[in-house]
Amino acid sequence: MVIEQIYTGCLAQGAYYIESNGEVAIIDPLREVQSYIDKANRNNAKIKYIFETHFHADFVSGHVTLAEKTGASIIYGPNASTSFDSITATDGQVFKLGNITITVLHTPGHTMESTTYLLKDENGKDHSIFTGDTLFLGDVGRPDLAQKMGKITQDDLAGFLYDSLRDKIMPLADDVIVYPAHGAGSACGKNMMKETVDTLGNQKKMNYALRADMTKEEFIKEVTDGLLPPPAYFPLNVKMNKEGYASIDEVLKRGQHELSPREFEVTVNEAGALILDVRHQKDFVKGHIPRSIFIGLNGGFAPWVGALVKDTEQTIVLVVDEGKEEEAVTRLSRVGFDNVIGVLKGGFDAWVNAGMETDSITSISASEFENIISTDANTPVVDVRKTSEYLSEHIVNAENKPLSELNNHLAELPKDTFYVHCAGGYRSVIASSILKSRGIHNLVDVAGGFKAIKQTDIPVSDFVCPSTL
Repeated sequence: MVIEQIYTGCLAQGAYYIESNGEVAIIDPLREVQSYIDKANRNNAKIKYIFETHFHADFVSGHVTLAEKTGASIIYGPNASTSFDSITATDGQVFKLGNITITVLHTPGHTMESTTYLLKDENGKDHSIFTGDTLFLGDVGRPDLAQKMGKITQDDLAGFLYDSLRDKIMPLADDVIVYPAHGAGSACGKNMMKETVDTLGNQKKMNYALRADMTKEEFIKEVTDGLLPPPAYFPLNVKMNKEGYASIDEVLKRGQHELSPREFEVTVNEAGALILDVRHQKDFVKGHIPRSIFIGLNGGFAPWVGALVKDTEQTIVLVVDEGKEEEAVTRLSRVGFDNVIGVLKGGFDAWVNAGMETDSITSISASEFENIISTDANTPVVDVRKTSEYLSEHIVNAENKPLSELNNHLAELPKDTFYVHCAGGYRSVIASSILKSRGIHNLVDVAGGFKAIKQTDIPVSDFVCPSTL
């Protein structure tokens, strides 16, 4: 028996390859599926099943493409309905894979079709559970995504989740291995551990949601407390996962179409395309195409695109370092942004060499910023970190405008020169690019963010309780 976790850091997502006696199951595959097929072929094995733990909201699964290419059956748990061929399993249904079995445990709560898959080894012993977004390490799935107006509330879903955990998962033995769909950094939970594999016994000790003495009322309150609004692209991903989508091969071919600087300019004007620059933030600061948006591949690229580009049908053209074209288009497709229609041939250097107009961002070091603050303590500062980061510690007198909400606060920004920072320098450049694209140019980026600022003598506040704000 082989179990391999295939973890994708930028999505904080775990897919699983399971093989026994020449037969393979894939759980929650990524959209680009060739690596699963290649691995099975190398092992002279055949992909038999594709198990989906639920209709994912934070990424587009590869189930449809993988089934088309391999003939494997797509399996969902109870309550699932799709526009493509799939098997809606019953609670307790058993699927045989080589010398092992996989049992369906219906665990509604995150969504109504959410299902955990229990793997039993060659001896029939409970070995591991693939919990999807039902149980994470240190947390559980958020119960607000599958609300239905007038029918099911987030409190209802949280109550279902409480029952699922206690009726289906907690009775299992402590040595059962937990394989979740996500880890720290995912928007599908709040307090996930950095580890991606654990035993159920340790989770019973460490995970607040599995406390033995916890009442359902306490569970509902703790699980629903502090939930941030879900990213705007989540409904699109659910729809695509239910109804299907274009072949990744078609998306990649169209997205990597090369455009000369002149063709690029014409395409932007005629198609109303968004220019997305995915180079490193230091390169973008030095020079970029006017009104382009920076979201670099070196950070939380796809989730930030999903959070900030509200129109999921928006056509996109890319400015990318040579050799990174396929990676950029692939990562966008993972969150449902299939409308990339080309890349700038030769990258930003070609744009410059063609004599096209450029722009840049004024950026200073933390030490230079310190000199400015020491001269005028009332210097306007905009902190674009999350509210929780800001409340933990921030520059005295800084205003918090979280990046994910920035477009809602444009009218509140200072009219004089102001300084923008985040934690390390990635998000502040994203924010600066958005502001400049909106015609706001009276900003200065602080390179290195709060991490660099902390190394100076700039006054910072201690923790501030939200109730006092």
